Amino acid sequence: MKIGIAGAGIGGLAAAALLARDGHEVTVFDRFTAPRPVGSGLVVQPVGLAVLDEIEAGSAARALGQPLDAMFGDTASGRVVLSVAYGQEDDRKGLGIHRAALFHVIHAAALGAGAQLLPAHPVAERDGQHLRFEDGGRAGPFDLIVDAAGAGSVLSPLTARPLIYGAVWATVPWPEKTALPRRHLSQRYRRADRMLGVLPVGALPARPDRPMAAVFYSLKADGIAAWRAESFAAWRAGAIALWPEIAPFLHDRLGKSDFTFASYTHGSLKRPWSEGIAHIGDAAHRASPQLGQGANMALLDALALARALRQARGEEALRLYAGARRWHVAAYQAMSAAFTPQYQSDSTALPVLRDHVLAPVSRAWPVQGILTRLVCGDLVPPMPALSPREGRAFPPGTPPG
Repeated sequence: MKIGIAGAGIGGLAAAALLARDGHEVTVFDRFTAPRPVGSGLVVQPVGLAVLDEIEAGSAARALGQPLDAMFGDTASGRVVLSVAYGQEDDRKGLGIHRAALFHVIHAAALGAGAQLLPAHPVAERDGQHLRFEDGGRAGPFDLIVDAAGAGSVLSPLTARPLIYGAVWATVPWPEKTALPRRHLSQRYRRADRMLGVLPVGALPARPDRPMAAVFYSLKADGIAAWRAESFAAWRAGAIALWPEIAPFLHDRLGKSDFTFASYTHGSLKRPWSEGIAHIGDAAHRASPQLGQGANMALLDALALARALRQARGEEALRLYAGARRWHVAAYQAMSAAFTPQYQSDSTALPVLRDHVLAPVSRAWPVQGILTRLVCGDLVPPMPALSPREGRAFPPGTPPG
């Protein structure tokens, strides 16, 4: 098939690598003059790492990223409000990684598989099975268009609900002296209206010997202007008062210009496809980052689409893709909607419920094991209808039918 992909993000490049490996003619169009990542750190969960392994990018990602043993959060009084451990096996760990590093390895995998990348091609609209660009040019026709253009996609009909809280992020060197463990995502809460966090993200491709961290601060989307107006020294003093252990990460050379604000939305397409087009990643579904599943969902969508095209073509393949992902996406969207207000909201009652009821229960058997599977991404099977089973695998190049 001749396939055009809009967007060279994580989902778009993963789809390009998978589809090109299967023998399709794949072209990826991106708005940037040179493909580049957007954002700071993230966690690739075991389900996402399995996709990276399938495109032969897993080893390179692990070499740059930082394995994670646990997610931990507490309050200034020392009350534990979040404690989720990953499994003991190496393939059941999370991987903290900078978006630039993840982009680097997936970009290499896509090019190595034979996909063509065309930068400086911002997609303006779909014209039948053609893509039309902002300069008036167009490309196609394509047998299939893949919308991987993210939350700002002009091809997606998704109307998502804005979330009240977002976060500012910065990437800093991991300090030589710190009390925070380098194999934990660590967070400090003040009720649900303030959260500070430190995520180990491994190294950047240009400096593989220098471990880094993503530091983040939760605040309302409508409060970003007031936050920027406050002096960095005053904000830093308040952050350290709430969480003294973050002091080595907020070094003197840092300033608010080093932080980028990220806002979030919530919503899903009931049908992430229409004739001749499939929507994947944030173009199909968006949620709060509380469960750390955003990038992993995009990777799973890319794999599900590739597997569907190994079995069928046209509308049948798109139905297979959507059906395989429906319940996993719906379950994680629902859980994200339920968990987020406990950690990011103006509520005074929910943090009390979280601290005194839900947090103690979460550390008891069997809830602890359930939460481990939740963060690993496979509490609900990611794509049961398309997962290879013994005697029924679909290796690259399997013809349709």
